[in-house]
Amino acid sequence: MSEGVHVMFGKKYESKLTDLPAEEADKIVAMCDIRVRKDRVGRYFKSYAEDFVFDEFADSYLEKNQDIAQIMKGVPIPLRAEDFEQFEGGSGISLPHIAENMCWIIGIDPHFKHAQDYINFMNIKTGNRSAQSVLNKARNAAEAKDMDKACIFYRATLCMDPLILDGMYGYARACRALYTDSDDENVIGRFKAEATEFFELITEVYPTFGMAYYFLGYAYLNMGLYLKADLAWREFLDLKPSRDDKKEIMERLEQIADPVEIEHGCNLVLAVKFDKGLKILKPYMETSVKKWWPLSYYIGVCYARLGKTDEALASFKNVLTLNASHLETMNELADIYEAIGDDEKKEKYRKKAELIENSKSDEE
Repeated sequence: MSEGVHVMFGKKYESKLTDLPAEEADKIVAMCDIRVRKDRVGRYFKSYAEDFVFDEFADSYLEKNQDIAQIMKGVPIPLRAEDFEQFEGGSGISLPHIAENMCWIIGIDPHFKHAQDYINFMNIKTGNRSAQSVLNKARNAAEAKDMDKACIFYRATLCMDPLILDGMYGYARACRALYTDSDDENVIGRFKAEATEFFELITEVYPTFGMAYYFLGYAYLNMGLYLKADLAWREFLDLKPSRDDKKEIMERLEQIADPVEIEHGCNLVLAVKFDKGLKILKPYMETSVKKWWPLSYYIGVCYARLGKTDEALASFKNVLTLNASHLETMNELADIYEAIGDDEKKEKYRKKAELIENSKSDEE
């Protein structure tokens, strides 16, 4: 497993795991290890497994190849239909071809029962150079825009070496390419989560690798996490990117300055710092974002908690003009009217909230 120095884009990147306590390092390794982590995208590659059938090396072959005899005895060998006749007929299949088939299988399903047997076989036959060989195939597939194959071979690479920087980064980029090119919400959700998590893992293991922060910024922006996007991009700028990349990200930071400040204000409200949150959020009601209903909601919460009833009622009613079915706002209004003794309006909003809750339950 590689935990040392990696070279990418002409620069050296050193793993920080060697500087961590063993328990903490092991935890990060487990999070990276594709063979033990939950596989959220493997289902989309299962159909490729249908191209394979399985056979075993003959005893006579293993007797002649004692280096693999012990590990491959009784282990199923993946073959495509066109391979099977050659394999059975004795004309033979090249070891690189068999190794490539194995890569398909463990890339499709890193939890495959014989994954370690396959890895041992490939390492013996390549002098422990199999990870680099498979990585090259993954890169070639990505360059050819065959992103399914690229993902599968990056996954196979990570089965062999879960901390290889080029494999982690390539896999994250391949997952990103697959979700940005899809219209399927499930595909987008799963591959986006996988790509984002691997970019995050890269920053944990190789904190000086700038491109992980670059793509993380865009991932967070896409999810509306402006503060996290801001932090990721500032980390990227600290690592001295190229002039063009620096210009691009500085422009992005300028564009999200207001959303970052608004999110900061909302977080202050959630942290029960109502005076500070209101001070940040209230001025934005005079800007183009005043029709963003959460802004009125958080301002309303501030007013309600600060005992400014009239202002709270006005803010919450404005929320309902922008989002008529916002449940939390209806409950806030009912609470206020209960506190001031207006039972009629209290019941009005309680009933509306109940109808929405029942409707949600029916949909579920």
